[in-house]
Amino acid sequence: MTTVSNDQMREVADNILVLATHTGLRNGNRLPTERELAQALKLSRTTIRNAMALLESEGVVSREVGRGTFLRRDPDSVLSFEIGQPVASSVVGNVSPADVMSARLLIEPAALAATVENATASDFEEIERCLTGGDNAVDFDEFEKWDLALHQAFVRGSHNPLIENMYHFIAEARLSVTWGSLKRRSDSTERRAHYRQQHREIAQALANRDGRAAREAMLRHLGAVESNLQKAAQS
Repeated sequence: MTTVSNDQMREVADNILVLATHTGLRNGNRLPTERELAQALKLSRTTIRNAMALLESEGVVSREVGRGTFLRRDPDSVLSFEIGQPVASSVVGNVSPADVMSARLLIEPAALAATVENATASDFEEIERCLTGGDNAVDFDEFEKWDLALHQAFVRGSHNPLIENMYHFIAEARLSVTWGSLKRRSDSTERRAHYRQQHREIAQALANRDGRAAREAMLRHLGAVESNLQKAAQS
């Protein structure tokens, strides 16, 4: 069996986004099927499926059973951002969980003002999808996946490409071993339940178009996450 390298899989994923851009697809649109993409790019369906899994892990697409695969970011903005990806990787490799939380506290609450103004029905559908995924998560890994997807959805609702690209650094850092290890040590079923409640409060404030309440709810949530991480680091 031929092994596909990470760089090759990145190239396939980028080619899918290039095809989407050339056909005019945007955030919220459904992508062609795996079979159609495989035919268009002259690749196997397994290769396409693996590339889709990569894009899903990055929050670029979501795959919904019985409906298909949907873009959750504009493909051209993702491709333009990746021009600077080597720099991003070098930065992410040198940050600590404390650095991640400092950046989150600066960016996420402030981004919600734009989300309140610009979020569309599609954005709120994606937020609800992520909330439901988190509610149904049965373990830490599944909950953490939906947690990251939800926070990305909050930020993407701003429809500000610069804010979205800045947040991509944070998303990358949250996938690091260091962050994952400390977050796992701070995990408990009670804390997950608390985070779910806080997520709902943020989402409700956004749905109400209440910028102040959304910002305050996000600050409370991130403050709780930061406190739990600090306790885990000291234990």
